[in-house]
Amino acid sequence: MLCSIYKSSKKEGTYLYLPKKDDFSQVPDTLMQMFGKPMFVMVIKLEGRKLARVSVEKVKESFDSDGFFLQLPPPPEDLLEAHKKRKAQQKKSDNSA
Repeated sequence: MLCSIYKSSKKEGTYLYLPKKDDFSQVPDTLMQMFGKPMFVMVIKLEGRKLARVSVEKVKESFDSDGFFLQLPPPPEDLLEAHKKRKAQQKKSDNSA
């Protein structure tokens, strides 16, 4: 199965996967408005492939149910929480020594 991938012109790190190139007929108008002008990235073959942020099965399921797959960027790292966790781990290791 081939898959066409488009990146959003409005939302950094947001991608739209379609089972047919340039066929946006299944994508809701509201989503297309938020997505902006789709910028074609590539066509890939899904079989035997591993995707970076999502499983191929999830993409195929979304194609079957919705007619497209929307990949959103990962949430930004909470630097304060990461700092607190590092400090807590450091404190634990200092106390056990």
